[in-house]
Amino acid sequence: MTPSRSRFPLVRRILAGFFLGIAFGLAASRFAPEALPGMLAVVSPFGAVLVSMLKMVVYPIIFFSLVLGTASMPLRSSGRIGGAVVAWYFATSLVATVFGVAMALALDPAMTAAAETAGRYMDGVKALSASSAPEGFGAFLTGLFGNPFAALAEGRFLPIIVFAILFGLAARTMLDEGKNRASVEAMLRTCDGVQHAAFKLIDWVMAYFPFGVFALTFCNFAENGTLLFGPYLRIVFCILAGVSAMILAVYPLAVALLCRENPYRVLFRLRQALLTAFVTRSSAATLPVSFRAMDEVGVPRSLSSFSLPLGATVNMDGVCVHLPVFVILAANMFGLHLSAGQLGVLVVSVMFASIGAGGIPGGSVFLLFMVLENLGLEAGQVATIVALALGINPVLDMFETCCNVAGDNVCTYIVARRAGMISEPPGGAAE
Repeated sequence: MTPSRSRFPLVRRILAGFFLGIAFGLAASRFAPEALPGMLAVVSPFGAVLVSMLKMVVYPIIFFSLVLGTASMPLRSSGRIGGAVVAWYFATSLVATVFGVAMALALDPAMTAAAETAGRYMDGVKALSASSAPEGFGAFLTGLFGNPFAALAEGRFLPIIVFAILFGLAARTMLDEGKNRASVEAMLRTCDGVQHAAFKLIDWVMAYFPFGVFALTFCNFAENGTLLFGPYLRIVFCILAGVSAMILAVYPLAVALLCRENPYRVLFRLRQALLTAFVTRSSAATLPVSFRAMDEVGVPRSLSSFSLPLGATVNMDGVCVHLPVFVILAANMFGLHLSAGQLGVLVVSVMFASIGAGGIPGGSVFLLFMVLENLGLEAGQVATIVALALGINPVLDMFETCCNVAGDNVCTYIVARRAGMISEPPGGAAE
């Protein structure tokens, strides 16, 4: 974990912090449970600082990069590329949902001591069900065009993206029309300077990365790691198998078929972003690292600054793999036979629920209410399954977020490759 770059590359130091965090976290929960609250109080702020630093720098990067990238592209290309990104995200959400349902049916999740385990988390279910439901389509549409400065302060991606794109398009239109060209070009040079300064901040944040990763991993596994070896073992296996298959088989197959190249070279260069997603459990916090990964494989920022923030908001492939496991668990526990029609409802419910997962309090666990109710489960049955999900959610969220970020990066790469936007061949040297 030493900051000596000449001896230990950054990725190795991050991996050292990751594995040391797992080892010390599991050891602390196993051998010193009475001292665990004190340890967590000391260590957890160091992990929270890393997440806060990443979120601090990501919003100016999104805004200024997107303005600069949109203004630098011809208007016709902007619409075509943006449409391709949205289409790919919907396609991968559908594939991930069908794949998640198929994996859950094949692996047939089950659980020991389910009633006793669910009882521990019923208070959390009551608090979750009392939280506000997502607003309707009209409120969603209006929110896209809200105050951009409020959105920046509150960390809401979609209004930032919409305003930055419109602002960049306005600048591009003025350049094409030759109006106030000098002042517009000066403004874009300023955006370029701010963007480079923000990426320099990321370089400084990365020097702290191994220590933050150690703290986050220690806390995750000290608090929740032992659940992997308890009644949730089969659930974790099902979700881990689904997520691993998505990352190591489905995404590589898409890259191989659509880009005609070795997909594992691309995945290898995404390793730092995937590890960051795993330990931070936040697609938003991972964005600065994803931007760097896309830079490394040659994807221009004019695309990645639009595609990655949008993906962090609407592309939740990990949710599509995660939710069906608990639905099939519910069917097994309550003796339900899911017909072909009900499986179709499940696919549609999970796919469209996942699109809003990032903006709903409680994350993917909250979405279980809607998905399970659509299948006709009673309120008590729904509460039991949601309680079981709450108990293991901090651990499963690591795998889920890793899959989400992998999907965002792979989709962005495929769109860039097929549009001829890659500025360098894949497979170059990586740190």
